[in-house]
Amino acid sequence: MADDTSIFIGASRKPDDSYQRAEHLLLQYGNRHGLVTGATGTGKTVTLQILAEGFSNAGVPVFCADIKGDLSGIAMMGTAQDFLVKRAEQVKLDPYDFQEFPVIFWDLFGEQGHPIRATVSEMGPLLLSRLMNLTEAQEGIMNIAFRLADEEGLLLLDMKDLQALLANIAERADELGSRYGNVTKPSVGAIQRTLLVLEQQGAAHFFGEPALRIADIMRTTRDGRGAISVLAADKLMMNPRLYATFLLWLMSELFEVLPEVGDPDRPKLVFFFDEAHLLFEDAPKVLIDRVEQVVRLIRSKGVGVYFVTQNPLDVPETVLAQLGNRVQHALRAYTPREQKAVKTAAETFRPNPDFDCATAITQLGTGEALVSTLETKGVPSMVQRTLIRPPSSRLGPITPAERQKLIQESPVAGQYDQVVDRESAFEMLQKKAREAQDAEEQAQQAGSGGSRWTIPGFGNDDPAPQSGGRRAPAPRPSNRQTVAEAAIKSVVRSVGSSVGRAIVRGILGSLSRGR
Repeated sequence: MADDTSIFIGASRKPDDSYQRAEHLLLQYGNRHGLVTGATGTGKTVTLQILAEGFSNAGVPVFCADIKGDLSGIAMMGTAQDFLVKRAEQVKLDPYDFQEFPVIFWDLFGEQGHPIRATVSEMGPLLLSRLMNLTEAQEGIMNIAFRLADEEGLLLLDMKDLQALLANIAERADELGSRYGNVTKPSVGAIQRTLLVLEQQGAAHFFGEPALRIADIMRTTRDGRGAISVLAADKLMMNPRLYATFLLWLMSELFEVLPEVGDPDRPKLVFFFDEAHLLFEDAPKVLIDRVEQVVRLIRSKGVGVYFVTQNPLDVPETVLAQLGNRVQHALRAYTPREQKAVKTAAETFRPNPDFDCATAITQLGTGEALVSTLETKGVPSMVQRTLIRPPSSRLGPITPAERQKLIQESPVAGQYDQVVDRESAFEMLQKKAREAQDAEEQAQQAGSGGSRWTIPGFGNDDPAPQSGGRRAPAPRPSNRQTVAEAAIKSVVRSVGSSVGRAIVRGILGSLSRGR
């Protein structure tokens, strides 16, 4: 039903409900992004599944989140069921072949897939502040923390690194306040408490090394199919802000790492953002502006971003305007907000004189949708009432035993299993603290009359005894640096500033590898 330039989505219907024509998504416009919306139970997951199958067969790697576990069935061959065979006949899918797809399972918690991690430095202050829901003052301190880490060459890999750095900032509050602005210990303490909550919610599993290599979600198989990376998100959805921040970080990493390719004949990667409303809910305007910018520019990197959500109102208009391929499943219109959503969805389509779009949206059945994709020259097609084709892979979740077997046979098996804890900010700050303590103890011993070298005239020689056998009072300590101290501080400053100049952060504040 589809050639090597398009993906077969389903068949549109005439007003009398008879077959009209096949509906396709052209691969050359697959990187123009898309939107899949509809109420619960209307067939969004199956639409996502058949799109992922189509992109995979076209040699395009796919990344998607599995919210309920249903999407995992894409790894197994489908079986003939009456309702699937009937749908295949309705859309004239002949032959209706079943197949399994190359799937790599991932899981931030390492339970239902390979562990997936990022370092704190790569996440950056903007996304981390969003994850922690920090106030403006606390976000300022987070920016100071990252600036200080960049200047002093402190690696922020995991949560204990960030906690150690924040503790160090609290100790140096007066010094840093004069350089960067007000730094208060209560604000630092509030951030520390938020980090503790995140740690208890499992975020500590995400931060660390080995960090995810972008190449591992852009694999193709020997037979030329794109690998489908499926993120197990059922447990992750217990912390929806972590879920949204992680996917946003991954999207920004793709933007920073991938080269410009212009308009390829097919995408380099397709990224499905399920439960997209979590990304924009209560998000500050600066973050939404950055997301809109990434979505607009990542197209030229060959990446297609497809937002999957219940309501088109969940996506800001500035982002909505960037989404060229649209699949609208049924919406209910009981409340004023739902009625507004139906109207908004209808107005975003190129009208079809054969039916009223707003009315049709409320009357669509399960597995039926209004479809509009980009045609020749990138022009949106006239919206069509479409029966979505049945999937070739299994409909429904796989068993734990099947999942475990696939994880063991995965091309990335063993690469991410063991956590690597190399020397970073936590160890470096501990080392500095020990050295400072040792220096202080030595100074105390020297002041109590222990053996030491002295330089006459520099305040280290014993004061001459006064008449009566009493020594002269000790001179007041000098604030002037010794030659050695000045040299050491000069080296530290030059190293710090060179590190700071070498570090470049991306559009969302994340630290891109290789920069």
